[in-house]
Order: sequence, then C-alpha cells, then structure tokens
Amino acid sequence: QVQLVESGGGLVQAGGSLRLSCAASGSIFGISTLAMAWYRQAPGKQRELVASITRTGSANYVDAVKGRFTISRDNAKNTVYLQMNSLKLEDTAVYYCNTGQGGMDYWGKGTLVTVSS
Repeated sequence: QVQLVESGGGLVQAGGSLRLSCAASGSIFGISTLAMAWYRQAPGKQRELVASITRTGSANYVDAVKGRFTISRDNAKNTVYLQMNSLKLEDTAVYYCNTGQGGMDYWGKGTLVTVSS
C-alpha cells in the first residue's frame, strides 16, 4: 500500500511561486515503477488533473498550467515535485498527489494553495 504526503502549500501573491512536494512510501520498489500525478480541486469545482509524469520522466500538463508549472520526480528520494510559477488567482485549490499500483488508486490528503491579489 502506497502512502502519499503532500507539502509546500501556502499563501502566495499572484505572480509568485511555490514548490509542492509529494513524499511517497510503502511501495516495494519506491516510486521508480510508478507514474505520478498532481490534481487540484478548487472550491465548488470538481477535482482536475494538473500534471502527470511517467516512470521515465515524460510529463504532461493541462492547458491552463502549461508554461507555468513543472512536474518532476526524484526516485532516489521517492518524491515528486510541482514547481508552480506565475501563479494566478484561479490556481487557488487543494492540490493532491496521486498514483496507482496493483489496480489501486492512491491519494494524499492534499495541500492548500491560496493565491491572493
């Protein structure tokens, strides 16, 4: 069973930056064999996929964050990151780390990002 713990959220002004971290544990081979993803859920909205990264490091992004966010992984540290630059008010949300293994879907508890004007 995989456990995911997000950190790095907080209050930031529009145009600022934050780096989120997702520390994973519980997988026999660490995260090296896992695709990882970041989702977010804004107040009153459905959870949406923000970025994903394959085992080999290929990344994909939702159009709204392309050019501003970067997902990366450090398999040695069992950690996935989301570097968020040029933050906008509409980026305010709870950000969740996600992965899947053995047919199971795993989620962290989320970290809140609030972007102020």
